[in-house]
Amino acid sequence: MRAFELAQEWPAPNTSICVIDRQGQTHTFGDTSQTSRIASVSKLLTAWAAHIAIEEGSTTLDAAVGQEGCTLAHLLAHSGGYSFDGDAPIVSPARKRIYSNSGYDLIAGHLTDVTQIAFSEYLNDAVFSPLGMTSSLLNGSGAKDVVSCVDDLVEFALELRNPRLVSSATARAATTTQFADLEGVVPGVGRFSPCNWGYGPEIHGAKHPHWMGTRNSASTFGHFGGTGSFIWHDPVANISCIALCRTEFDNWALHYWPQFFDALLDELGN
Repeated sequence: MRAFELAQEWPAPNTSICVIDRQGQTHTFGDTSQTSRIASVSKLLTAWAAHIAIEEGSTTLDAAVGQEGCTLAHLLAHSGGYSFDGDAPIVSPARKRIYSNSGYDLIAGHLTDVTQIAFSEYLNDAVFSPLGMTSSLLNGSGAKDVVSCVDDLVEFALELRNPRLVSSATARAATTTQFADLEGVVPGVGRFSPCNWGYGPEIHGAKHPHWMGTRNSASTFGHFGGTGSFIWHDPVANISCIALCRTEFDNWALHYWPQFFDALLDELGN
């Protein structure tokens, strides 16, 4: 792929990438078997485990979790009123889109309570094992401490494209904007109104400037992590992209990533 020439310019020497084109063919760059902590991309996997638990009947989107009036749905969509890292809520639910590790730790704790299975074990049994993600594990918080590799995350991207672990209706709800009018901040990127988010994935919407590309459709959904990790799927182009960089997310990513995404969509989107 010509777009991979741009990735060679990234100040991230351990970058590994996979692009899944509209025919489902994969195109790779770097050592896609190398493992690292995927930081906040972990939240997508934790959210998917929550959706599986809902479909199994262990919980519901309306289940009360956290402060008064807060539900599992609020926490999945970062509208539960919790700060980035802090046990105490700072606003009532559905007031602001406050990106929150604490909210996802509450989700993991809730799933442990309702399934009576340690969350690390449940995540493995519900997501990693059935998808063949043999190099993936949770080593700490479900908000940020999954260890994985691009090869494994490709299997999860294929699940996002054509869900097998959850129903198509559940997947649609997870990957479309919820609590649509909320404003908020994407950490390290900027403040947006509205700040589109689904039940787990961030939704591109009209955010600009952004870590995704200008050619990504508004319905593109995914997540990035502070270790320079990302995954997204553009349902209009039917193209997905996954990468691990093992270099802290900073202004370099906001500069190089959108250029790369635009180039690969130009190359594969026609």
